[in-house]
Formats: sequence, C-alpha cells, structure tokens
Amino acid sequence: MYNVLTLNKISPNGTSRLGADYNVGDAVENPTAVLVRSASMHDMEMPESLLAIARCGAGTNNIPKDVCADKGIVVFNTPGANANAVKELVLAGLFLSSRKVVEGIEWAKTLKGNGDAVGKMAEKGKGQFVGPEILGKTLGVVGLGAIGILVANAAVALGMKVIGYDPFLSVNNALKLDPSIKVYPTVDDVITQSDYVTIHVPLLPDTKDMIDAEAIAKMKDGVRILNYSRDGLVNAKAVLDGIKSGKVAKYVTDFSTDEVLAEDGVICMPHLGASTPESEDNCAVMGADQIKEYLENGNIVNSVNYPNVTMGRSGAVRYCVLFKGDAVKDITAAVSGLKAVEAKTRGDYGYAIIDADDDASVSAVEAVEGVIRVRVIK
Repeated sequence: MYNVLTLNKISPNGTSRLGADYNVGDAVENPTAVLVRSASMHDMEMPESLLAIARCGAGTNNIPKDVCADKGIVVFNTPGANANAVKELVLAGLFLSSRKVVEGIEWAKTLKGNGDAVGKMAEKGKGQFVGPEILGKTLGVVGLGAIGILVANAAVALGMKVIGYDPFLSVNNALKLDPSIKVYPTVDDVITQSDYVTIHVPLLPDTKDMIDAEAIAKMKDGVRILNYSRDGLVNAKAVLDGIKSGKVAKYVTDFSTDEVLAEDGVICMPHLGASTPESEDNCAVMGADQIKEYLENGNIVNSVNYPNVTMGRSGAVRYCVLFKGDAVKDITAAVSGLKAVEAKTRGDYGYAIIDADDDASVSAVEAVEGVIRVRVIK
C-alpha cells in the first residue's frame, strides 16, 4: 500500500487514477508521496518514508528541491498541463493593457443613480478611456516554453508581429512556433523593439529583477509589460517609476503585492493563471501518473531535481538508485545478475535503473560511496 498525502485540494480526476493500492488523503501519515499545488513545503519535516513529491503545476518555488535531492526524494512538476489556461489569461491581459477596460468599468459604476441620463453621461465620458488596438503591434515574448509558445502563436493569429527570446529553446519547441516569429539571441534584441513585452521564464537567481530600471530604459516609450510567470521577475520600484515618467504605459501582473496594488497604471490579478477546472484536472492527472510510474516502475519523467530516466522491464527485480557524484560504474559493478541498466546525471545528482535476476546486492549497492537511496521493485 502506498500512502499519498495531499497538501491542497487535488482534483479527483487525478487521484482516482492511482487505484486501490493507494491510500490518499490530507491526513495520511508516513506518506510515500505528496501531491501539492501551492502549499509551501519549506518548513515541512520530510519523513523517511517519502519517496516523491509531485507539484501539480509548473513552478516549484514552494518545494525545497535541494533538500529533497539530498534525501533521495524525487520532485516532479507538470509542465504544459496548465499552459492553455495561462495563455488565455495572458491574452486577456494583453487587451486590458491596451484598452482601459478595467478603468472604464469602474468609472461606469459611478454613474449609478442618474436614471435616463446615464447613457449620455457615458457617451460624454468615454473619451478618457481610449486605448490602442493590438493589431500590427509588436509583441516580445521572453521565454518560449509551453506557455510562451502558445501566447506567441495566438498573438500571431490576432495580427501582431511577434518576436521572442529563449536561450534554452529546444528543437521541438522551435518547430511549434509559427514560422513568422523571429527568435533573437538576446533579451535586449526583443525588449528594445516591442510595444508589448510578456515574460514566461522561471524565477531563478539569474532572472530575479530581470525587468529592472536598466531594462525598462531600453524599451520603447509607452511600452506595456505583462508578467504572468512569477513575482520577482519585474522590479516593482522600477516599473512604478517607469509608469510615473510615462515610459511604461501599463503593467499587468498576476501577482498582487502591496507595492503595486491600487497604483495608477497597474492591473493586478490574484494569481488566476491556472485557476480553471480544466487546468486543475490536467495538472492532477499528470502529477498522479508521474508518481504512480515512479513508485511502481521506477521511471522518472518531468523531475526538477533528478534526471529523467526510463527503461522497460527485463529482469526479475529492479534497483532504483539515487546517487550523488560519479558513482555509476561502482553501482553497476556491485549488482550481481545484472540484466540491463540506464543511468543519467543532472548536475550533482544522478539516477540509475538496474534490472537484475535478484535483490541479493542491495547492501553492496547501498555501500557504494555517493549512493543516497536504494529501492528495489519486484
């Protein structure tokens, strides 16, 4: 029996895929795995029983990935599962950044109580909410992953000129882009040419405050900036200063903070990007499937702290070995009756799947220097 702890409300469309061998709930003790959405795990004591954590979403800032790696806990995410939901909200933000829809709606409410005069008052006052169309304008997409690609292609369909930047753009992702989209080698190439800039990168030490005063100074006058990726990518003071000076026409973000809330020129949303029933279902299904595959077969897909390794079964038992450093040769040498092996490293950490005739070599494998955890599946 596998115990799966849920730290948030997880769609039953996902948990139901785990089957009768899984005890799932929000009060499960000695969990084998955890399914989590936004709950922070940084202060959580990781029990010895814990083998895997699946973040039902893309970002994993709420999980101590390095701590988990050192304990032999594989952390998964679900890239692309909520991409369409975020794309749709980015498109909404694109329109809201141009046309003063939010401001107009709020102003229209103040006309309540004027009876038959409301229509004329609305016509007289609407001029203060004029904004440009997006047709023919240039959209710069910084980050061409699952979400960035969908946003870029949708913007092309809406008649925009789209340019992009992504230093880690894969061949598969490049092939998904509309052929009219030009990908540039630097961020500056994109932000200096764009009427609108939308950011779709993870929050890392290298990307924190990537949109700062220096970056904004390089942008077009009247630029509109959208951040539906992570708080911390855009420096709040810099963007507010840009709005006050007229350099930035609008800042739209899905991350409400005290610094930017209720400020002129800013539209804040309460992190609605993936808040759709379809997205929650997709993320839960992918997260549950990944945990199930790892627990039952040892295959790792979409891990963020260990390499992705999969292999078909060919022996009576399967060794699942999580290690640190260059230990693959010593690990395989310690296994008797070896049938097949697949191993990869990712940074300091590695993972090996070894199929063998029996599990007689567990102690020998555990004794290899650098081995963090050994699990045998029969």
